[in-house]
Amino acid sequence: MLDGKTILITGGTGSFGNAFTRFVLDSFKVMKLIILSRDEFKQYEMARIYPERKYPIRFFLGDIRDKSRLERAFDGVDYVIHAAALKQVPALEYNPFEAVKTNILGAENIVDAALKRSVKKVIAVSTDKAVNPVNLYGGTKLVMEKIFIAANSYVGSKSTAFSVVRYGNVVGSRGSVIPYFMKLAREKKKEFPITDSGMTRFWITLNQGVSLVYRVLEEAIGGEIFVPRIPSMRILDLARAIVPDCTFRTIGIRPGEKLYETLISEDECRNALDMGDHYIILPQYHYGHQNYDHYRKTAHKSGLDETYRSDTNERWLSVEDIKSLIENIE
Repeated sequence: MLDGKTILITGGTGSFGNAFTRFVLDSFKVMKLIILSRDEFKQYEMARIYPERKYPIRFFLGDIRDKSRLERAFDGVDYVIHAAALKQVPALEYNPFEAVKTNILGAENIVDAALKRSVKKVIAVSTDKAVNPVNLYGGTKLVMEKIFIAANSYVGSKSTAFSVVRYGNVVGSRGSVIPYFMKLAREKKKEFPITDSGMTRFWITLNQGVSLVYRVLEEAIGGEIFVPRIPSMRILDLARAIVPDCTFRTIGIRPGEKLYETLISEDECRNALDMGDHYIILPQYHYGHQNYDHYRKTAHKSGLDETYRSDTNERWLSVEDIKSLIENIE
């Protein structure tokens, strides 16, 4: 699908961007892969791995807050993966409008630039924190999703399609609890700080996230939210997978944090289709000319009976499963 095409990744120097870049360059003969980010040093480091003389890759300095820069970057682009975002919860609570300018206004700029440059498909990467948000980060990602879904009503005679991928915590990503627990283990610590013994989380590997985004790039027609069926993990099992005989010190849930995560809300269940290994949430309002009948015909059942939450999930990672994941990170 991507052979001979030009792809652009916003936030392309992040964990997802690096993994998606490896996947694209290993799997396809693309015309060009553009990495758009505002961090020149990360681009420099990435360019050492993928020198332009060897790979069809271009590094484009820019910020999604800058619409004119996006319009320049999107010129001639076939597909856009939008992964750029401000994500650190405490920092965004202290600097709220910075989150708004990047995660919300930046999303609107992506839509406007994609329509102006007639990009074929734009896929936004979202998070479970956008569902029933309790912090500003989740709130801005919820608005980002709404902007992308509604963008399909602005397409008119163009063929641009906007869709969303929503998934849970990425195993071993920067700032996640796994690297922190592994650091404690290297320091020979036996007592692990636990926010709450009942805490659960959805978990997905970086490669699974990349595969899902590519699949959505193939299938999406615009207006859908794609949600993978992924396992849950208990925070206590995670600690025991790293140090089997560890003890726990409960420190209490942090501000802006939940005991469990939700990937599909109760209200969204009415529009969710079970596609086997993933769900598709169809838009509540019908935007544009999209026909979703082929999804309904191939769905395993009409929809979900209840919310899709990490604490009531049917699939769980065992301690042994978690050990395998950690070994891959190491």
